[in-house]
Amino acid sequence: MKRIPEPELMDSDEQARAYAAADFSEAHQSYVTLFHETFPRRPARATVLDLGCGAADVVIRFAEANPRCTFHALDGSAAMLKYARKALRGRPNLVRRIKLAQAIIPEASLPRKSYDVILSSNFLHHLHEPQALWQTIRRYAKRGTLVFVTDLFRPPNRVAAKRLVERYAAAEPAILQRDFLNSLLASFTVEEVREQLIQAQLGHLRIEVISDRHMMIFGRMQPRPSRVRNHAGA
Repeated sequence: MKRIPEPELMDSDEQARAYAAADFSEAHQSYVTLFHETFPRRPARATVLDLGCGAADVVIRFAEANPRCTFHALDGSAAMLKYARKALRGRPNLVRRIKLAQAIIPEASLPRKSYDVILSSNFLHHLHEPQALWQTIRRYAKRGTLVFVTDLFRPPNRVAAKRLVERYAAAEPAILQRDFLNSLLASFTVEEVREQLIQAQLGHLRIEVISDRHMMIFGRMQPRPSRVRNHAGA
């Protein structure tokens, strides 16, 4: 099935409100657990970049599980960030450690030159140009940066996509069912993501299917290859 891109930003208040109100606790908490299992040797104190944070439920869960880490969380949607700020309201300890910013990648200019950890959950499929994510990761990673990206992968056909919607979103509002279907159709296959990583010179990152609809892309950043001088002058 050919990919059908969806709008990059969830910029309507109706979408953002429905997404913020939905119960994604099981899936979102599983990302935290999976990150800890994937990187048992991780820094206790780290500065973390979250790309495409949405309503901030995932980054809040990471912050609660990693109390000595600070987070810079980006999203391009003002509507989503409004609900992210609501989620942080009345939680001063988290407000001190989670800094939200509206920004579009790859043009975004961030407060740090590099980060110890770079996260992204369910963001890649929104991008019309996936290299925006991978090049941003390359730009803000350093040697040893932990990369942990989770996203949907595209089903083989529309019938299979609709079955996933029925299985996991039948009780959700119509707008969420519609958006879930559109996201499945807009997602990339594992093979497409592998090609993206090779193109971005991130081929050392691994891809693993973690459910009937999700994959994770993960690894520890390696030093960039140095340019070889041509002493012959060619």
